[in-house]
Amino acid sequence: MLDITFIRQNPDIVRAAIKNKHCANVDLDRILSLAEERKVLAGNIGEINHKRNEAAAARSAESGKALKEELKGMEEKYQTLEKELVSLLIKVPNIPSADTPIGADESGNVVLREWGERPSFSFTPKAHWDIGPELGIIDNEKAAEVSGARFTYLKGDLVRMQFALLQLVLRVLSSREELQGILKKAGLSLNPRPFTPVLPPLMMRSQVMNRMARLDPIEDRYYLEKDDLVLIGSAEHTVGPIHMDEVIAEEQLPLRYVAYSSAFRREAGAAGKDTRGIFRLHQFDKIEMETFIVPEDGMAEQEFLVAIQEHLMRLLNISHRVVLICTGDMGFPDQRQIDIESWMPGQDTYRETHSADYVGGFQARRLHTKVKRKSGESESVHMNDATAFAMGRTLIAILENYQQEDGTVTVPEVLRAYVGKDTITKSE
Repeated sequence: MLDITFIRQNPDIVRAAIKNKHCANVDLDRILSLAEERKVLAGNIGEINHKRNEAAAARSAESGKALKEELKGMEEKYQTLEKELVSLLIKVPNIPSADTPIGADESGNVVLREWGERPSFSFTPKAHWDIGPELGIIDNEKAAEVSGARFTYLKGDLVRMQFALLQLVLRVLSSREELQGILKKAGLSLNPRPFTPVLPPLMMRSQVMNRMARLDPIEDRYYLEKDDLVLIGSAEHTVGPIHMDEVIAEEQLPLRYVAYSSAFRREAGAAGKDTRGIFRLHQFDKIEMETFIVPEDGMAEQEFLVAIQEHLMRLLNISHRVVLICTGDMGFPDQRQIDIESWMPGQDTYRETHSADYVGGFQARRLHTKVKRKSGESESVHMNDATAFAMGRTLIAILENYQQEDGTVTVPEVLRAYVGKDTITKSE
């Protein structure tokens, strides 16, 4: 949520964000009007309280009683006004960063850099939806019989590969030395404090997800109405509120978490899209990074998370590109969004495998998560979330980039010690 003072002082900037992020249901004029009414009313309440103190000092019971009744009516009006104002404020999107390109959709995204050579094959490379079933490690057909479309069984060595990816991430993010090396290579001066591993809840109260600004679009969520619980669509949904309603001492920051979880999405807007394979499922697994940091280091922290993502993909030796997301394609709470798209030779295109979202103080303001500065003052902490590995999409990239003509798949060198073999062959 944006600070109302910022909105009042910068209405043109806010209008531009509303327009460029396609948030048509925001009534900014009403917000400004209510904010002005609230300001006047707060002043009147303060004045009445002052008069009540004077009446009490003069021991004027009659005057005090009349002022009390007047105050009660004003406070009720203030609460009603405040409720409406907050209900409108939560619909206002975050302000895109100055370097975020303005664009209507993904066609407005900008490639920042590319890494790695695309593999060349002496044969026509297959897509993962052919490789997986032929090796007996992906079974969408049986999953469809059991659970419906957009579910899968991962089996055998592909499961070992998934947990190898998890072990790789935990190793990298737990190493102060490796993180320091990533920072140095990226030219960043941040504390290399390691990440704390977390296994988060997979369900959360709808009001808390709303405070995270991730409840909408509600049609993309699995909502258990009887229990008022929502299945998370990413680990950051329940890791983000881990310091909800808390004040964190500045000396404790940055706080960094790496969370492994399943995630659930209806994919309501993806009818007929990516129906083959495991790229877009209703249930999938992710390793997510979530960090809390002082405001002045917020954007540098995002660059650090992107550098970690690039480091991980380079360890896998998979060609990829880093993309700055435009206003029309970025998330509602995001101030700046950067994606990584990995080369998928079986599909002859780049596909998104990672996202890094800098949300500034937008979520923290809704969550009441603050940092207490050494000066004694408090302000909203800044937050970042980023993918370490979206398991299914990373497995796709490995299967398609490391496939061999005989149908086997070579295990990336960095994962072999965890997988326990060099090559994935057909499961017996």
